[in-house]
Amino acid sequence: MARKQISVTIEKEGRDKGKTFQIEEMSADSAERWALRALFAAMNAGVQMSDDMTDSGMAGIASLGWETLCRVPYEVAEPLLDELMECVKMATPSMVRNLVESDIEEVSTRLKLKMDVFKLHVESFTGGAD
Repeated sequence: MARKQISVTIEKEGRDKGKTFQIEEMSADSAERWALRALFAAMNAGVQMSDDMTDSGMAGIASLGWETLCRVPYEVAEPLLDELMECVKMATPSMVRNLVESDIEEVSTRLKLKMDVFKLHVESFTGGAD
């Protein structure tokens, strides 16, 4: 079975309006490593977790939500957030390619795409809820 993919078209006014991006799910190995690093970062930031959460990888992250990741010090969260962007590609009618820095011109677009990557990875644990 292929990894999940979604297309995201930016609707909000701004320099990125109308641009389309493709988001592809991480491999199981990458997703597990990302989830465990995020869980450990949250625990080190003082977030209370049950043993079930720490043993459940992305499911544990899903139960905590995006807000929990925002409690982690930026220096710790930055590589996790950067890694989310590795799932994003630029999509045009004729091709899909890796991002280059100039593809995204609005901060709000970068934040939206990171949240969409997160949602894609945890939706099977949350039933598609935010």
